[in-house]
Amino acid sequence: MLSAAVRRSARSARHCSSYVKQTRFLFELKEKDDTCRQALKSGSYYLFHNLSPLVRKSGSIFYAPAISGPDLLQVLSSCEKDKFNLEDSVLVGCLDSSVAQFALDLGTFEKSTLEQEFSGRFTDLRKAVVKIDGEDGSLLIRGQSLLRWHDSHQYCSKSGKPTQKNVSGSKRVCHSNGLIYYPHMSPVVITLLSSRNRCLLAHQESFPAGMYSALAGYCEIGETLEETVRREVAEEVGLVVDTIRYSGSQHWPFPSSSLMLSCQATVKDEELNINRTEIEDARWFTLEEVIKALQVNMMPSQLSDGTLPVWLPPKFAIAHQLIQEWVQEQKAVHGS
Repeated sequence: MLSAAVRRSARSARHCSSYVKQTRFLFELKEKDDTCRQALKSGSYYLFHNLSPLVRKSGSIFYAPAISGPDLLQVLSSCEKDKFNLEDSVLVGCLDSSVAQFALDLGTFEKSTLEQEFSGRFTDLRKAVVKIDGEDGSLLIRGQSLLRWHDSHQYCSKSGKPTQKNVSGSKRVCHSNGLIYYPHMSPVVITLLSSRNRCLLAHQESFPAGMYSALAGYCEIGETLEETVRREVAEEVGLVVDTIRYSGSQHWPFPSSSLMLSCQATVKDEELNINRTEIEDARWFTLEEVIKALQVNMMPSQLSDGTLPVWLPPKFAIAHQLIQEWVQEQKAVHGS
């Protein structure tokens, strides 16, 4: 009989083999137009209408339907040919069965007709990702980001001439000078400051009323992650960072593609000097206050005294994960 260690190793090898197979297949689809063009026919499609994804509801569960290529073609077969081309889609992933997954925007079609045909509703992405968990949400985020990037990069910044999308959507080429453009993300650092048993949360003017979050800012050219953390903290709340620890990352599609790099940081001095041009308010919160805020629903109603309770970013946001990480660490330290 095989030992437990051998069985675990075999399972790990199978997982690794499956992952490598998927990765190599995706690479081939990105690099070879003919291969990707063939995959379009049997692929599955996440549909958008002017960058809003199609969402269905089953009971209390929301999900993004993956429409098969044949079903998509059948529904849209009666439409004008110049309105619809499968090659307008972008590659967003693939299944274990080597079925390619694409995102396609059908903004030139009548929205209500599409919703009736595909038994769903086109929903703002911010609302959709709050309702949808798991891989569907990630695919929608990736799809919208790529579709938006292609829409805003149709011309070469050097020659001014039109660029051409490859079939998978992994790049655009200016054939007048050979320049290749790849989809990009802007790095953003998001930092949860703490001192002793409190953490710092801030409210920006662009936030919904009552919502507080960690400090965040774009990395500037030439900066390291650590330098951005120190600069943003000094700029926004006038504190000097003592220690920095990297926590994790997340692609963030709002308002355009960013790579959120999350950090936990500590400071020794707690006296705030808030830069009101950057943020409206910043406060130190105790563990009990943060736990209470985590229990408040998004967009809460006013309290009896007319004020709004403090609430925190939704679960899919890396800011929420960063705050939860701090809470768990505090509980471990203080045994609560």
